[in-house]
Order: sequence, then structure tokens, then C-alpha cells
Amino acid sequence: MLKEFKEFVMRGNVLDLAVAVIIGGAFKSIIGSLVNDILMPLIGLVLGGIDFASLNATVGNAVIAYGAFIQAIVDFLIIAFVIFILIKAANKTQKEQPAPPPAEPTTKECPHCFTEISIKATRCPNCTSEL
Repeated sequence: MLKEFKEFVMRGNVLDLAVAVIIGGAFKSIIGSLVNDILMPLIGLVLGGIDFASLNATVGNAVIAYGAFIQAIVDFLIIAFVIFILIKAANKTQKEQPAPPPAEPTTKECPHCFTEISIKATRCPNCTSEL
């Protein structure tokens, strides 16, 4: 069982996934800083000095922080766009696999009755014409 676990962990796709999760976490903090420290203050300035982080509404004793939700949406859209660009660039760098050559035909058409017959046939089994 330990051997199977080791084989599972050492497979390329599991290691790639682990690296992707770690890099994704670091990437999220970079994008979070970009959104919170650069973009949202500029967007707030354009919209009349609005600080999105402080936007909230109070309903009874509950505080609904919809400004944080707006920032989370902006974070998501930026991360999704950057990932889209990266995947698009990665797909361009990959070489296209050439199409496999077409398989050799195994049948042909009888010129007399137009039925499909074996390519090795010397006489049509349907109309009995010699080929």
C-alpha cells in the first residue's frame, strides 16, 4: 500500500497539481494586492472617491459588506483574465500534432453494381462480374 501511494504521489500530474496550487496561492496574493492597492483606489477615485472596502449596509444587527464582495468579484475577474491569457499563450507555444495518415482502404466499389466489396476481390459476390 505504501508503494502504491508513493507511485501515486510521484506521478507527474499529482506533482504538477501541487506546484500549481502553491503558485496559485502566491499569485492570488499578488493579484489581491494589485486589486486592493492599485486598481480599486483608482476606480473609487473615478467614481467620486468611493472606498469599496468600506461599503456596507446594516440590516438589523447584521452588517452586509457588499464592498468586499465587489472587490472579490474584481479579484476573480482579473485572475480569470490573466489565467486565460496564460493558457492562450501556452497553447500557441505547443506544436500541433500532425494528423495521422489515412488508413489504407479495405473495400472498393464494384464498377458494375456499385456495391461495396473487399479490395482483394476479383469477382463481385453480388453481381458476379469479373473485376
